[in-house]
Amino acid sequence: MPPCPTAEMAANLLAQLISIPAVSRDEQRKADWLEAWLRDQGAEPHRYLNNIWCLQPDKGDARPTLLLNAHIDTVRPASGWQRPPFEPQREGDRLYGLGSNDCGGGLVTLMLTYLSLRELDLPWRLVFLASAEEEVSGRNGLEAALPHLPHIDAAIVGEPTGLRPAIAEKGLMVLDCTTHGQSGHAARNEGINALYRAVDDIAWFRSHQFDRVSPLLGAVKMSVTMIQAGSQHNVVPDRCDYVVDVRSNELYTNAQLLDDIRSHMRYSEITPRSTRLGSSGISADHPLVQAAVRLGGAAYGSPTLSDQALMPFASFKMGPGESARSHTADEYICLSELADALRIYRELVQTPPQAR
Repeated sequence: MPPCPTAEMAANLLAQLISIPAVSRDEQRKADWLEAWLRDQGAEPHRYLNNIWCLQPDKGDARPTLLLNAHIDTVRPASGWQRPPFEPQREGDRLYGLGSNDCGGGLVTLMLTYLSLRELDLPWRLVFLASAEEEVSGRNGLEAALPHLPHIDAAIVGEPTGLRPAIAEKGLMVLDCTTHGQSGHAARNEGINALYRAVDDIAWFRSHQFDRVSPLLGAVKMSVTMIQAGSQHNVVPDRCDYVVDVRSNELYTNAQLLDDIRSHMRYSEITPRSTRLGSSGISADHPLVQAAVRLGGAAYGSPTLSDQALMPFASFKMGPGESARSHTADEYICLSELADALRIYRELVQTPPQAR
């Protein structure tokens, strides 16, 4: 068995990646660097747009395929950074830098796990994928890369979960909502106030509870997050636009929720930006999940979205770092977390799959 990569190796690699800005939809420099680095390791990387992947050879032995996935892009730096976000800094056990936690730690530890074991006959055929545009659920990220990959049976997504397996995650549907009225002078009893009409429907979003509650993800959550109406104080607004953030559980499809929401609207026209980001997950009885629980702790449901929403196969999130650090100023990962991830991933990919 080849020696396990070290946390120091992972930290040094991550520091190089942090120093190359890769805000979503602007990842080319980091993808170029990563492709060249993987080639230097003898890994024969493939590329489509800014997505980079490597495959274990197909030996025709019908092994199931396990995808190891993490993303290379980041959000823009938050305003409160006290350190340069693109200049990695070590301080004790911590490595600071934008994307260190979300999800550079998962990226480098999954990549090093793949590289260290790619010559072995494992129970799974491994595919490593570094994907783009995750933070914006972009169509040029994982969704664009999947048609170029072999059939995938299961996936581990390296998002920060404290190395606990997140075996389900909520989906997302953003709704653009509009009510129409008739303008008039605010000093007279004329016009039809579109804002008042919107308030009636917004009250439903605030109070409605969908019947099906998930034991892992809880209830479907709807939040009105933006509203705009009116042009000046003395004109009754004839239009009101507002936005609703809908977080679905695995007991509803986004299409089902959309139909139900529309049926309850008195005045609002509802237009979804997309219905493709559904809730996703994997059975708690899957052997990879059982191994992950043994190695990392109790399984749970995640309220945050990832590329897992675009995976039409069994998948779960499990990676170093903590979700609460993501998208925050002075983001960091701990070297001890990297060490744990390298150990756990190494054991996970040697877990025998279910009999097929």
